[in-house]
Formats: sequence, C-alpha cells, structure tokens
Amino acid sequence: MGESGAGNARLLGAVQDLRSAVSEVTLPLDLPGAASGRSTRSRLLDQLDDYVIPRLTSIDAPLLAVVGGSTGAGKSTLVNSVVGGEVSLSGVLRPTTRSPVLVHHPSDGAWFSGQRILPGLARITGRHSSSDGPGAVRLVSSESVAAGLALLDAPDIDSVVEANRELAGQLLAAADLWIFVTTAARYADAVPWDLLREASERGTAVAVVLDRVPAPAVDEIRTHLASMLREQGLEQAPIFTVLESELVDGLLPDDQVERLRAWLTALAGDAQARAVVVRQTLEGALTSLDARTRSLLAAGADQAAAGNALVEAARTAYADATTQVHEGMEDGSLLRGEVLARWQEFVGTGEFFRQVESTVSRVRDRFTSFIKGEPARADNLGEALQSGVEALISNRGELAASATARAWRVLPGGDQLLAADPGLARSSDAAAAKAERVVRDWQGDILEMVRSEGRDRRTTARIMAYGVNGLGVVLMLVTFASTAGVTGAEIGIAGGTAVVGQKLLEAVFGDQAVRELARQARERLLTRVEELYAAERERYEGAVTTVHVDAEKTAHLEKAAAAVRAAR
Repeated sequence: MGESGAGNARLLGAVQDLRSAVSEVTLPLDLPGAASGRSTRSRLLDQLDDYVIPRLTSIDAPLLAVVGGSTGAGKSTLVNSVVGGEVSLSGVLRPTTRSPVLVHHPSDGAWFSGQRILPGLARITGRHSSSDGPGAVRLVSSESVAAGLALLDAPDIDSVVEANRELAGQLLAAADLWIFVTTAARYADAVPWDLLREASERGTAVAVVLDRVPAPAVDEIRTHLASMLREQGLEQAPIFTVLESELVDGLLPDDQVERLRAWLTALAGDAQARAVVVRQTLEGALTSLDARTRSLLAAGADQAAAGNALVEAARTAYADATTQVHEGMEDGSLLRGEVLARWQEFVGTGEFFRQVESTVSRVRDRFTSFIKGEPARADNLGEALQSGVEALISNRGELAASATARAWRVLPGGDQLLAADPGLARSSDAAAAKAERVVRDWQGDILEMVRSEGRDRRTTARIMAYGVNGLGVVLMLVTFASTAGVTGAEIGIAGGTAVVGQKLLEAVFGDQAVRELARQARERLLTRVEELYAAERERYEGAVTTVHVDAEKTAHLEKAAAAVRAAR
C-alpha cells in the first residue's frame, strides 16, 4: 500500500474505479454458479463501500471495532460493561431484531454521523424504540469510550433472521478490528469459525472474547481455543477471558472486563498502534479483492459466454433463413403454383414454345400483346409473383424464429429469456406486414432499374412500346426463372419462362444489360430481406442486452482490478 499522499490518492482512485466496474457486472442470467457470483459481488461492493473506500478516504479516522458473535454470546452486555452503562439493549428473547449500536467519543461524532462508512444505513440517535431495525445504525456518544476508537455492537452472525445475518456480515466487513465474542459452550461452533476463517483470509485484525467460562475449565478451554486460532492463521489474535459471573445492574463485574477495556483504551491512545491495526486490515482487504474479483470475473465471463451463445444462435438461424431465401430465388420454386397458372393464361402449352424456337420477333409480338393489350393478365402474374416471394420470406423468417427458440431452450439462460418474453418463440406480429413491404419496395426497385436503363432514345422508345410495368414483371420472372428443383411438366414451363423473358429483355436492353439487371434485382431483394431478418434478429439480441450481459463490462472489471494491484 502506497505510503505517500499521492500514492494513497492513486490507490483510492483505482479502488473507486474498481467499485464502478464491480457494480456494472450484474450476472442476470440464472446460470449454474450465478447465485454464488451475485453473493460475491454483493459482499465485494459492501467491503468497498463500507470499509476500503472510507478508510482510504480518511486514513486517520477513528478505528472502528465491531463486536460480533453468535446468538446469546453476550455481545451487548459486554459492550455495556466496557462502557460502564447501558448503551446497547440486551435481552434473553431471540432473535433480537434491532439497529446495531455504534458508541463513540463525543469528539469523534462527525466521523460517524455522515455517510463516510456504512452509507446504506440511516443514522438514528436517542433511546431504543420498537421502530429499531437492521436498516439503521444507532449512534451513541459516550465519554467512557476513548477518542480515536468506536465500538459497534453488531447483530448475531447466526441469527434466524436473514436480514440480521446479512447485516452482521456487512458490519464485520466494515471493521478495522473484529472483536469476536463466543462462550465456553459454543466457541467451536461452525458458523463463527467460517467467519473467522474469512477474517484470516482477508487479513482483518481480530481479538477474541471468551465469555461465561467456568473457572475450573479456563486453562483447558483457552488452550484449545488458542490452538484453533493458530490453525486458522490467527495466532496473533489476543484472547480475553470472562468468567461466569453474576451481573450487577445488568453489567459484568469490573474485574472481568478491565483487561479488555484497558487494551482498547491503550489502542485508542496510541496512534502508531492504531495505524498498525488499520494497515493490517486495510492491506488484508486490498489483498482479498484479488480473489473476489477473480471469482466475479469468472462469473461475468460465464454470463458473457452464455449471452454470446444465445445471440449466435439467433444469428445462425437468420443467416440460414437468408440462405434459404437465396436458394428459393434460384431453384425455380417461385415459378410453381399460382405463378405457373398465371403464366399459362398467356403462353398456353407447347404451341407457344414452338414459336419461341422459330423467331424472336413473334415472341416480342406475343409479349407486346400480353403486356399492352391484356394488362389484367400482367397484373395477375405480378401479384402471384409478389405473393410467392412474400410467402417465401415470411415462412423462412418463421422457421428462423422457431429454430432460435429451440436452440435457446437448451442453452444456459435461454429458457429464462423465453419465459420473460414468450413472443420470442415466433416471428414478431409485424413480420408479415414487413415482408409485404419488402416485396413492394423491391418491386419499386425493379421499376426504377427498368427506367434507369432507358438512357438513349432508342431504348426509351422500346421501353415505352412494352411499358415499364410489363417489363418489370418480365424482369421479376427472369430473376427467379431456373429449372433447378423443378420436375415433370413444370420444367418446360419454367424453362420457357426463362427463354421468353430473356429474349424479350435482350431485345429491349441487350444481353449484357439483362444479365446485370437480373443480378442487381437478386442482390437488392436479398439486401432488403437481410434488413428485415436483422430487425427480427434484434429482438433476440435485445432480450440479451436488456438483462445487461456485456463482455465489455467484464473487461472493465479486469482492467480495474489490475490498476488496483499496480497502485498498491
């Protein structure tokens, strides 16, 4: 930890950035291990807000000693006895649901009345009342507490009330010094030792008060407790023993708390000793940030990977849909059914195709009659083509939505998002209308392409002879005409469509221009389809984004953690 003011300022800035990065990692998907990650995140934020940042901000603030322990260990009685009067309400009823009590010297009041530490807790003063609860901290000013040190009586660490347990853990994480209170009957209980182990891992300064010890068993119990502390790396923790005693006016006999009181007073009066405790706990807290941050990074990476997999599933489904539309444009399938029927209204059967083989002029004459003399048939054919393309686009889009939903049901986090928005199991309500608009806009593209090809007078005259709309329908036919995938009698019809349409357009524009027009027509339709599918796909990407799964936030956390290490 940097000793200079400038070094401390750099470290504080790095820690504040880390705090911001931690808050950004929300772990919204219900993945295996997500609950543990959220707990780590919550405790990390508490430690940063309640201890690390306040202590770095005010390195010379009074030392905060948090008195914690198991239910019925006598914490409040001990605090009252050290102070020499009732400042914390004690009792035999459990659970004791009340506000934690922070006792400080009058000259230190400003350090605790604001939000410097425990910013999530309101401040209350005065006598205890029925409205007391774990959402506030009660401040008590007392001359009996030496300046430079404050005592905080925390809720039971094993309380049956979850809010009490959570607050106890939060308060212990805010401590410069943890005074752990246990009894001769319960000093080996598992719950407090889990917290003591955590305190050891974080480097928190610890003192232990062994309460209600039968005089004959003092040496045996104290020896065993000391060996347990050594096993957890807490051999430096002082042990204060309180014998079983009759209370006097609700307080322990003076001789049973004098050693603890003297130790606390000496600690408060020795700036160097206080600095040693603060430095030990702060250094330990900073060191512990690494492990907790790594754990949170792993959880965040899992979230980002799950989010990416969900997004990729949607992208794959809609990419496949785009490919299928492209194949449908080239395999002749759009010239089946209604389109073929409308085509036959004009061309008939074999007689027309024999004309195609004889002369192009008769083809042009027949098409001119078709386009200019029988507009109803051209309109019918155009509408049939439009309906076919719309059906292809809508059907492939619906299949993409279904494929995405199926993939999400087996991917981590997918079921959660589908439950939140059941509409993701199908195309959007507006998809069909959008597909219709895509085709109409594409038809507009076709007409504009036909018009733009009429640059010279000769081509313009030909276009006028056949009509822009009629040539547009023919260009649509040529765009989709192919014998691939068409069988039986349909081969001749589709093939005839390609030959007749191609010959007519070549007569107007030339063969190279026709090939370019058909290519542009396919590309423009595909571009519009891709835009439609991208809008549909964004519903899925948006569902992931809505729950704030973002790999960049994990990257920010990793960078911020590295900056803290570098600043120490």
